[in-house]
Amino acid sequence: MKTAIVGGGIGGIVTALLLARKGMEVEIYEKSGKLGGRLAYQEGGGYRIDQGPTIVLLPEMLLEILAECGVERDALELLPCDPMYAIHYGDGTVFRKWKDTDAQLAEISVTFPGEEEGFKDYIRDMSRIFTEGKRAFLEKAFLRKRHFLTIGNLQLLSKLGAFRSVRGLSGRYFHSEQLKDAFSLQTLYIGGSPSRVPGIYTLLPYAEHAFGVWYLKGGYARLVEVLERELRKQGITVHLEQPVSQLHIEESVCKGLVTQGELKRYDAVVYNGDFPNIRELYPDNLTAAKKKAGGLMGKKYVPSSGCMLIYMGLNRQWPCSHVHQFYLPASLTDSLKEIFEEHRIPKDPSFYVFNPSRIDEQAAPPGKSVLYMLVPVPSDEYIDWSKAAEPLKERVMQEAERRGFPGLQDSVEWLELRTPADARRDGLYGGGSFGIAPILNQSGLFRPQIVPDTIAGLYAVGASLHPGGGIPIVMQGARLAANHIEKEMKVHGASTDIGAMRAINPR
Repeated sequence: MKTAIVGGGIGGIVTALLLARKGMEVEIYEKSGKLGGRLAYQEGGGYRIDQGPTIVLLPEMLLEILAECGVERDALELLPCDPMYAIHYGDGTVFRKWKDTDAQLAEISVTFPGEEEGFKDYIRDMSRIFTEGKRAFLEKAFLRKRHFLTIGNLQLLSKLGAFRSVRGLSGRYFHSEQLKDAFSLQTLYIGGSPSRVPGIYTLLPYAEHAFGVWYLKGGYARLVEVLERELRKQGITVHLEQPVSQLHIEESVCKGLVTQGELKRYDAVVYNGDFPNIRELYPDNLTAAKKKAGGLMGKKYVPSSGCMLIYMGLNRQWPCSHVHQFYLPASLTDSLKEIFEEHRIPKDPSFYVFNPSRIDEQAAPPGKSVLYMLVPVPSDEYIDWSKAAEPLKERVMQEAERRGFPGLQDSVEWLELRTPADARRDGLYGGGSFGIAPILNQSGLFRPQIVPDTIAGLYAVGASLHPGGGIPIVMQGARLAANHIEKEMKVHGASTDIGAMRAINPR
């Protein structure tokens, strides 16, 4: 059994390792000069910081899947963030989030007195359904509608308030608008507005309290270095700077790919680009037919929000800062409405600051620090970033200096920006930073699945696929894909008989 992985992001790497551990021959094709996709470093001026994800959630899921890939637990050092992070509100209120329930209750009693019982109810209710929800929605693929629309799932969706927004669901427990923000802003981690993301994602803010927020020593991109060692150890061939120009499809069966003008034949192909872009690899005649028929090829997907990212190396430190901090405007709801509904840069933007120097002495040279600022913005199609980036950067840095980092602008030794325009050039759909948006009609059953089409022998993994975005969740999707491919091959061997394959590849 010979499989090609198109794209060397975290989903592609994990799929390759899991398939190799199952005895399959695997090769990875990556268009750029390095593996990792969104997991990378931004470097310059003697400084280095994570380019993409920074917050480690669901550590046990992460470590469990890595163990299945062959990675020993001691290959990585995870450090707990305590407090998990601080939220700075527009009126000057500062609220810290804690994993420990008693510590969080104490914080609430001081900052939001009278809301303690709501928090207790929240923890009680969510703890009852988290394991059930994880099993039902994160650990299963929905290749048929009936796999999702079970009586048990429908009852669970009702408990989760799936047809309400995450922010609306937080209103069941809290009266304060600021506290509602604190228990719903986590949807921004996956590029969705708390007021538009369905309640099924309320498992995300609860996961912080169940498992904590962690920092990976050396940065999240350190994970790629560890996985690359395992790829070499398992003898997996990696083709860098070798983009795939087309999938080779014969009679609705994917039998390989075309790269650098040469046809390479495989028994299966796994696509790990940003999912809607898979249409660019279909042969022209097949693309036209599928667009006419509708379905995945004819569907217009909504991209997630974009990000403007500011990376800095600084000649000083801020010892009173936390590792992770959120700076919110006077009204987060109004600010996010400007992004997600009006598709413009908000007058009063929110932003997140990552300060790894507070927990990792090797994150920057002695006495210095690195900072990463993330500003939620619309995806690339709405903004001219050649004009908008610099003014927005100045505004955010002024706010950061005023609200938490005195002397910031005079301390800068290195600074670089990334915008949604850069994300689009890197292959992220619509310039969104988190795959397709986690809205109702792009979630669960309605999200593209690991078997994305009626093309036999073709599979997909990544942030735009079910079960969704976030590094551990993308890795879980890779595990679903690898297990499904193994199941097919056990049933059919290396058969590419279309009738046999379609029996398992339904659509």
